[in-house]
Formats: sequence, C-alpha cells, structure tokens
Amino acid sequence: MTQHSKGTALVTGASSGIGAIYADRLARRGYDLILVARNQTRLDQLARRLTDETGRSVEVVAADLGKRTDAARIEKVLRTDASITMLVNNAGVGATGPLLASDVDKMEEMIALNVNALTRLTYAAVPGFVARGSGAIINIASIVGIAPEVLNGVYGGSKAFVLAFTLSLQKELEGRNIRIQAVLPGATATDFWGIAGTPVEHLPNEIVMPAEDMVDAALVGFDLGEPITIPSLPDAADWEAYEAARQKLVPNLSLSVPAARYRAAAA
Repeated sequence: MTQHSKGTALVTGASSGIGAIYADRLARRGYDLILVARNQTRLDQLARRLTDETGRSVEVVAADLGKRTDAARIEKVLRTDASITMLVNNAGVGATGPLLASDVDKMEEMIALNVNALTRLTYAAVPGFVARGSGAIINIASIVGIAPEVLNGVYGGSKAFVLAFTLSLQKELEGRNIRIQAVLPGATATDFWGIAGTPVEHLPNEIVMPAEDMVDAALVGFDLGEPITIPSLPDAADWEAYEAARQKLVPNLSLSVPAARYRAAAA
C-alpha cells in the first residue's frame, strides 16, 4: 500500500553510493523524490526500481553541480517547487593525496562542488521552508571536518565549512520548525575512495563502514533530533564534551584587550 506522502526530498549525488541509499530509504519512509546527479542512466535505473518497489513518484534531473549553469537549474527547482520538504546535500568529491602534491585546479573544482553548490542549494531551499513553516536539510559532511589532517587539506577544509555552515543554520533557524542535520561519516564503502585516489580495498577493514549501515545510522540520528551525527562514534557524550569545550571558548574569543600572557610577553 502506498504511504501518505511526506512531501518531496531532493537528493544530490543520488545516482550511487550514499545518495542512492538515501533515496531508497526516504522513498520507503514515504517521500517522493527528485534525484540529482551527473549520470542519467544510473538515475533512470534507480528511479524505475524505487517507483516499482515503493510506489513513490521519482523525478530525475541530470546535472553537474560543479557547473554554475547546472546548479542554477536545481536552485530554480528548490525555489519554485512547494512540494519539497527535504534537501539532502550529498553531492561531493574528495581527495586523499597530500595537499602540495595535488592539482590546484582540481582543488578549486572540489570547492565549487563541496562548498559553493551546497551553499547555493541551501540558499535556494530555505526561504520556501521558512515561508511554509517546515522543512529539513541534511548536509553530508565528513569526520575530516573536525580532523582535517587525516586526508587532503582542501577536502578537510571543505567539510569543515559544511559543519560550520550547518551549525550557523541551526542557530539562525532555531524555532522555525526546520530541521538541520550534519552527518559526519568516517570511511564508508563507496566508489568515493577510488575516485579520490585511494581504493577502499586499501583501507583497514576495521575503519570502513558499509554505506547502508552509515545511512541507516544517520537517519536514526535524524529521528533522534541530533544536530550532528557521527555514525561510528560509540558515545554521544564525547561529541557533547567537544561541543561544550567549543562553547566555553566563545565568550573569550573577542575581547577589547589581548590575553594577559601576550601582554606580559610584550612587556
């Protein structure tokens, strides 16, 4: 039996990996879908399967969000389609090589997708959510957002942006019935690694999570109302302690005089 629709979820990077699993899980939760990715053939195959298995409406849009003109087409959809109740910002690329051994043009392309496109799509979606009084955004970040030294520095920096942007949105939209979640996966078994330069088979098994498990855990975190979900973190209190330490810094980050230790050194 077809479930009552929860509205439409627009999922980027939806043709494979984490994005395709989000599409599957959200369709089974009662969302209609707009799936965005570069690979038209994979999108069509996924749409047919999900429609057959769930009865949900599934629209596909082939677009390269790293290109401004393609991103603009998706922005228009987000601004004008009032059925959209959720945006999953999943599209992204990574890199595993050392920063100084990386092609700076490729790094700029990474920023365009991981930072610029995510920002513009969010800007396109949020005003409608505010006007309608509800909505949800799931931003797929990474554990390198808090541990940028683990992989390529531009990749880590781009995911640190996603985390900071999400925290800011959570504060700004507080009380407006709009859910904002950042998901920080660790190593996940997808083709991301091969594209980034290190096939997943080269990683220790004990640090690699199946993509299905990662998404299912992230959605449990969403259901629990977590603003930040780290699927592999055993104890949520560890994140809470990290966040509490960050908040403790805030009152003293901007004061009218230098800290005493710097005044003493100057004297």
